[in-house]
Amino acid sequence: MRFQETENKNLPTIILLHGGGLSSWALTNVVEILQVNYHVVTPILDGYGEDSNHDFISIEDSAQKLISYIEQQHNGKVFALGGLSIGAQIVTEVLTQRENIAEFAILESALVLPIKGTKALTVPTFKLSYGLIKMRWFSKLQAKTLFVPDTMFEQYYSDSLKISKQTLINTTLSNGTYALKNEIEKTKTKVLVIVGEKEIKLMRKSAELLHGKIPNNKLIVLPNMGHGELSMLHPMEYAEILEEFFVK
Repeated sequence: MRFQETENKNLPTIILLHGGGLSSWALTNVVEILQVNYHVVTPILDGYGEDSNHDFISIEDSAQKLISYIEQQHNGKVFALGGLSIGAQIVTEVLTQRENIAEFAILESALVLPIKGTKALTVPTFKLSYGLIKMRWFSKLQAKTLFVPDTMFEQYYSDSLKISKQTLINTTLSNGTYALKNEIEKTKTKVLVIVGEKEIKLMRKSAELLHGKIPNNKLIVLPNMGHGELSMLHPMEYAEILEEFFVK
């Protein structure tokens, strides 16, 4: 896991994790807005972007690496943690392991209920379809489902060519089998749970479960939005929601 950061380290630190299939470039527009008032750190998950030479292992492994970074570089606590999709799952896992690691957390489209059949189908599926990710036409279809802006497609496609089969398998397995742990009930972090109205039913149920389990949280259901659409296509609105959450 690599850590990129903005220059002013004297500002409150926000760590934002990208989603699966993406990298820190997906947060460029958000970072540009937030860096005026915050020191923004954007980790690159193992297996993706500039860290594609290390396979992604699991949500739990990534959570441990993030915790180690916070302990070593930020004395064990930061102002805020946030993530999209598998990035949000990693943040959720961090909150279960360290109850006071951040003042605030943002969980956008975090799946915390296992998908049936994930273990049985993942490996055979990627053995057959791995070659598709190297096809430009397929990457265009995938980019649309991830709400990757047209201006970022070339970077997305370039990174897609670097992703190993093992990273895809491990990411899919970890994402589809992750289950919320009871330790989340002990967190002292104030949490913002975000889900799109158009997301799959299991994702909306996950948001409701997080809302019910986390002691101090706020749930936002985004009208007419899909998975990751807020931060990917509406960075200004995303930043405004965060700013409002921080001051209330």
